[in-house]
Amino acid sequence: MAATLCLKLLPKQGWLPLAQHVRHGSKAVTRHRKPMHILRQKLMAVTEYIPPVRVIPPGAYESQTKQAQEQDTAFTLLLKKNLKNLFQESKMIAVAQNNASTAEDMMILKNRLYKHGINVKFFPNQVTLSFLKGSIYSNMAPLFIGPTVLFVSKEPKVSEMLKTLRSSPQMTLLGACIDNTLLSVEGIVNYSKLPTMTVVQGQLLSGLMMLTSHTSSMLQHHPAHLSALLQQHIKQQSPDSSMEAGPAAEKAT
Repeated sequence: MAATLCLKLLPKQGWLPLAQHVRHGSKAVTRHRKPMHILRQKLMAVTEYIPPVRVIPPGAYESQTKQAQEQDTAFTLLLKKNLKNLFQESKMIAVAQNNASTAEDMMILKNRLYKHGINVKFFPNQVTLSFLKGSIYSNMAPLFIGPTVLFVSKEPKVSEMLKTLRSSPQMTLLGACIDNTLLSVEGIVNYSKLPTMTVVQGQLLSGLMMLTSHTSSMLQHHPAHLSALLQQHIKQQSPDSSMEAGPAAEKAT
């Protein structure tokens, strides 16, 4: 009997009650700062740091910022002096934009340009613009925007520079000043297509030699032939011959 009562009273395995009571506890709020006790507030007010009054009047000693500015000004003057000497000694000054080239790429480019007598120079844009402002090269100021590099040589070596820059896509040519003449990228390319001074001198010499040889060959002819040629030339140059030629042409018509 007791066993049957226990079986009836005890819940069956896997059986759940129809209603369950769940207790929801309140959550602790820690975001709010607790107010400071009145005694602590008084203690903090009493122990607050009060800086002492400055004994030395302002301006008695030069500030470190002013000294740093003076040092920068002296360094700027030195850079301007170097720029002035560079522009005076160089016949070709090209400006290129450096588009995130690595140190290794820059070293390779320097070596390739140095073989042709072209040097690579770096100057801050602020210093360069201040130098160009009061010089005859003021029209080059718009070229110095962003990270720029100068390619400098004592003699114009444009074709060598363009050939070297083809293997360095990080460098974008912006313009150049060649023989005190400002050129764009298109002007630089056209300048590179011009013959060199040696070739021009050879062409001029060959033309002069051809004229002298032609003159000497004419002088070797008979004097009567030379006099006839000279008379014909004089008649062609005189204004009366042209006026006579006009009525003769009208009569012929």
